[in-house]
Amino acid sequence: MPAPLPNPALLVGLETGDDAAVYRLREDLALVITTDFFTPIVDDAFVFGGIAAANALSDVYAMGGTPLLAINLAAFPAKELPLTILSDILRGGMQKAHEAGIDIVGGHSIDDPEPKYGLAVIGTVHPDRVVRNSTARAGDQLLLTKPVGTGIISTAIKHGVAPAAAEAAAITSMLQLNQAAAAAMTAVGVSAATDVTGFGLLGHLRTMARASGVSATVQAAAVPVLPGAEALADAGEVPGGTRSNERSLRPSVQWSDAVLPPRRILLCDAQTSGGLLIAVPQWAQPRLEAELAARGVAAYRIGGLNEGPAGTIVVQ
Repeated sequence: MPAPLPNPALLVGLETGDDAAVYRLREDLALVITTDFFTPIVDDAFVFGGIAAANALSDVYAMGGTPLLAINLAAFPAKELPLTILSDILRGGMQKAHEAGIDIVGGHSIDDPEPKYGLAVIGTVHPDRVVRNSTARAGDQLLLTKPVGTGIISTAIKHGVAPAAAEAAAITSMLQLNQAAAAAMTAVGVSAATDVTGFGLLGHLRTMARASGVSATVQAAAVPVLPGAEALADAGEVPGGTRSNERSLRPSVQWSDAVLPPRRILLCDAQTSGGLLIAVPQWAQPRLEAELAARGVAAYRIGGLNEGPAGTIVVQ
């Protein structure tokens, strides 16, 4: 790929693998631009639409931005499935967009053998208050706002073996917007953040640590896990993306022998609409936890950042 042309208005581009692009329009206003779409991970079309929309909106929240509007991206086998299914998907996305306080103002669809849905989202942020993934510092504490395990449970749902409680918990988590968590982190002012999606918790942490020039330590037992996910991981309900993450992370992660294989898999599990992973100075951690609690958002301290080889992670 050719190197991008220098552009002083492009505040966040390709350089650090951040969650969205940020483009400055004027001294007090920048656009946050992102897109995401994927195949169904649950059977209910309306719920799938809501999950896909929440997942796409999350990238704007991770940058400290406020969504402004969105457009639909849809692929659908119109000759094989009734269009009422597509209508339900779009209604689910629209409801989630309205929950975020925005409208979906159009979009594009194609005929495709496999359904796919998501959004292209534009948001706004003050150029001085962009939250990047590349500005974490040694000594920062790591807070996570949602449990992991959606990839494992979604795979079990597809195979018809997910316990009802696990399925319900995963759907509730994936439908939850990161709006309140983002508001808390911007109220406090944090060092860095990213959302936890396809590369899993450790994959996104490695990207943050590498971009910031620091290493990380994670307490495996402190990472919240959705109910039933660990047992399903132990039973082999593991998506291909999670296996790929696990292989990719091998050169970067040092595992304690006490961390058993199911927990290792969960820390690499490819997430959909996961939580925010926030790096916050130790002195600001109590205030961030208070701001999150005031907005009804759980906060889990899972580790910290250290001086050391950039992008390396020790899991204790």
